[in-house]
Amino acid sequence: MLGEFTDEKAEERFFATYDAILRKWPVPAEELDIATRFGPTRVRSCGPEDGPPIVLLSGGMGTSLSWYPHIAELAARHRIHAVDSIGEPGRSIQTAPMESVEDCADWLAEVVDGVLAGTGHEKVHLAGVSRGGWLALNLATRTTGRIAGVVAIEAAGFGVIDRSFIWWSFREIFLWFLPKWLLRLVASGDPDVRHTVRPLLFAALKYKQRLPEMHLFSDDELSAIDVPTRIIVAERSVIQRAREVAARLASLNPHIEVEVVPKTTHGLSLEKPELVTARIIEAAHHAATT
Repeated sequence: MLGEFTDEKAEERFFATYDAILRKWPVPAEELDIATRFGPTRVRSCGPEDGPPIVLLSGGMGTSLSWYPHIAELAARHRIHAVDSIGEPGRSIQTAPMESVEDCADWLAEVVDGVLAGTGHEKVHLAGVSRGGWLALNLATRTTGRIAGVVAIEAAGFGVIDRSFIWWSFREIFLWFLPKWLLRLVASGDPDVRHTVRPLLFAALKYKQRLPEMHLFSDDELSAIDVPTRIIVAERSVIQRAREVAARLASLNPHIEVEVVPKTTHGLSLEKPELVTARIIEAAHHAATT
């Protein structure tokens, strides 16, 4: 089965909101539809065409637009490709079901090939938040032939997602409805970003996802990653035990570096946007010079 909106009105509302937020995209961009066997995937590309390429993968229901606060700095020297993931609400159009984690890897590999076609570059750097981080790592555990490196921010795949995540989500949603002046006092990050993406998130709830479950990464899978990989974990994450993840990965693979960010939650990319942007640029620079 394919992902779909509950009805036509819900779909129209979502895309009206999507287009309104798109106006905040800070630099000129080109819209591409990359053909994959799961359907055409919308990619928003910007930055210098000869710049080292970075593919950005959003969290669940986030769409490529969730990256807009990071784009101006990221696109200053890099060619940025922000993806609307297949099987989620966005401008990508799913035409075939994704039934396994292997399908997820195959889809992303096709997107990477499409991004690189005709550019003169042989590899991309992958950066993803939450489910996007899982997608990046899921591909990297299988093949790194076209990958220069990975940054995964609060990625799924390292712990069972349980009711703690649900309670955290309710708290986070409550924060998004606070007036900006109060939000500045009780939460880290730019309150304008939360207020901007809030209507898109709620509109996305009318979309029925039909995607394979994000599996937990095995030691063998993580040991197989052979490119520079930075995994950024929130100290107060509700989807994994940060210190345990750091200790586990330190003993598994020298290519993987783990950073635990103090006093942050699963909303790390909202709470510390400057850190996230800086880590992606640092990792891409490191990959380009090694």
